[in-house]
Amino acid sequence: MNTRQFQLIPTYFFTVVFVGLIIQTLGVSAQPHIYPAPPQQRKIVLIHGTIHVGNGKVIPNGMIAFDRGKILAVGETVDTSEAELVDVSGMQVYPGLIAPATNLGLVEVEAVRATRDVDEVGQIIPSVHSIVAYNADSKVIPTLRSNGILLAHIVPEGGLIGPTSSVVQLDAWNWEDAAYSKDIGIQLYLPRLYPSTPEAESRALQQVNTIRQFFQQASAYYHEPVHTRRNLGFEAVKGLFDRSKILFVHADLEKEIWLALDLARTFHFRMVIVGGADSWRVADELKKNEVAVILRPPHSLPLTPDDPVDLPYRTAALLQQAGVKFCIGEDGFWQQRNLPFEAGTAAAYGLTREQALEAVTLRAAEILGIDSLTGSLEPGKDANIVVSRGDILDMRTSKVEMAFIQGRKINLDNKQKDLLGRYVYKYGLDMDTTQIY
Repeated sequence: MNTRQFQLIPTYFFTVVFVGLIIQTLGVSAQPHIYPAPPQQRKIVLIHGTIHVGNGKVIPNGMIAFDRGKILAVGETVDTSEAELVDVSGMQVYPGLIAPATNLGLVEVEAVRATRDVDEVGQIIPSVHSIVAYNADSKVIPTLRSNGILLAHIVPEGGLIGPTSSVVQLDAWNWEDAAYSKDIGIQLYLPRLYPSTPEAESRALQQVNTIRQFFQQASAYYHEPVHTRRNLGFEAVKGLFDRSKILFVHADLEKEIWLALDLARTFHFRMVIVGGADSWRVADELKKNEVAVILRPPHSLPLTPDDPVDLPYRTAALLQQAGVKFCIGEDGFWQQRNLPFEAGTAAAYGLTREQALEAVTLRAAEILGIDSLTGSLEPGKDANIVVSRGDILDMRTSKVEMAFIQGRKINLDNKQKDLLGRYVYKYGLDMDTTQIY
């Protein structure tokens, strides 16, 4: 062996050892394999469960039949011929919950830039299709499914007039499989119209003027029969003018909501307010203009120091009383697992429990324009179903036992459950009787 070969041995040896250690570490810390479920193979009937239809109706000791991903029948009795019977006695059956505004799948670790693909450069970017950035392999997704959240509206960020948003189902191999309703709307991020410095106020007014000018030009482009030059930005918002798309306006303050209402009246847009902390102050105008609200989470501080401390808890009930269509949202991505409990808090502050359930199922589906497909347990709709051993809106009793997306029984495992099982095993405990606080 020559000297050069001898010198290479330590380098080669340590490289092999180092790679081996990495592989071993990844193997130890990796999440168990969770594969998307295959298509439904045979008719299934859930029997003897309490069925919460999602439209306010409850069927004690009810039955629900579904086949090929669609609900066939719901009631006290249904046709059970040639079906697999699943006894859900003592359990609650719900429509799959819907996260109405989240950056799930666009962010994985907030502190790591390489895992954030949530925004784009530029102020006017409606031609960006954010669905292609959605990461169906996100390790956060299984934590949502475990709490009954089966669908999500994926909302990108960036600019004043942001990219398109889409609805996904949360059991998929890739973004193409996940896409449930693509490019349903455009995001508008209004500047914060809160009293501040004269410079900040001037900058906000300039941004508002930029928004108005864009929509005026886009309107002219829409009404032109022939275009000498194609404009991708104007093309992307055509659906706003024929009302096939929704303008999601991110606004909290009363002034901002009034500005959004003015835009809705001027351009006749289908509009949804996202956030809407002050929406209760202009509830009559929202109802009059048929503008819905995706509410910021009830587990929030009041927007201003002068607001009552429990106002975020009561806002949903105030909108319900005023007849404004609304649903309840949650911030961020990993936080979405708390969505059912946000609705539970709204139920403790003025909503009935079925109204609170509607606020994360049927009302969310209506606002997102997918209520013909999902949101309630009715014949003809997709079999997006959750079965819980307790009240799904109550974090103390909720325990999701099974869930179906388009009739496919999905895997409810996640990393947290894996860690629980690890230490239950270590200390010789019983998984079924161990209580977690």
